[in-house]
Amino acid sequence: MKLEKRNEGGPVEPEEDMTPKGKKPVVVYIMVLFIAAFLLMAWSFASHQRSNTEAIGQLQSSVTAMQGVQDLQNRVISLQDELEEAQEKIRKLEQEANLLELEREAGNRQYAALARLYSLERSYSAENLEACRKIIDGMEEDGLAICLNSNPSNLEQEPGIIVSAQDRYQQLKEAVETREAEAQETDGAAS
Repeated sequence: MKLEKRNEGGPVEPEEDMTPKGKKPVVVYIMVLFIAAFLLMAWSFASHQRSNTEAIGQLQSSVTAMQGVQDLQNRVISLQDELEEAQEKIRKLEQEANLLELEREAGNRQYAALARLYSLERSYSAENLEACRKIIDGMEEDGLAICLNSNPSNLEQEPGIIVSAQDRYQQLKEAVETREAEAQETDGAAS
């Protein structure tokens, strides 16, 4: 029978669509879902990209800050080295200043000793034994007698002509003591 139906009559009508009308909205629904999923993925990608860019920017600023800190630490270290060098120079200069101060004080004491020696010679020349005794006692008390130079001046002279200040002081002291002893003897003999 089927054969008959086909041959019967006229024109063959095409059978209705094989796809039911209910399947078209499903395809559209699936396409909408795919488009929505694609848009969500694109939006997620863009937001991740933006957050990654921000994180990279923060990391770069952190690296820049760390480099600045490192530069400052290097500068501090170099300044500490310079400070140590300056302090060492200060210590050396203070030591030199102390030595120069000691030399100046020694020079002042030697000058004072020579000035008193000159006064002693003048008083001895004037035969003022009382003034000579005061000068000698003052020199001994102040410790100036040891400040006198024991070497004669550097002039090229025959030995024995130039007498050192120390030797001259000893000569004058002995001469004053001798004269004082003689004066006491004469005072003792007169009494």
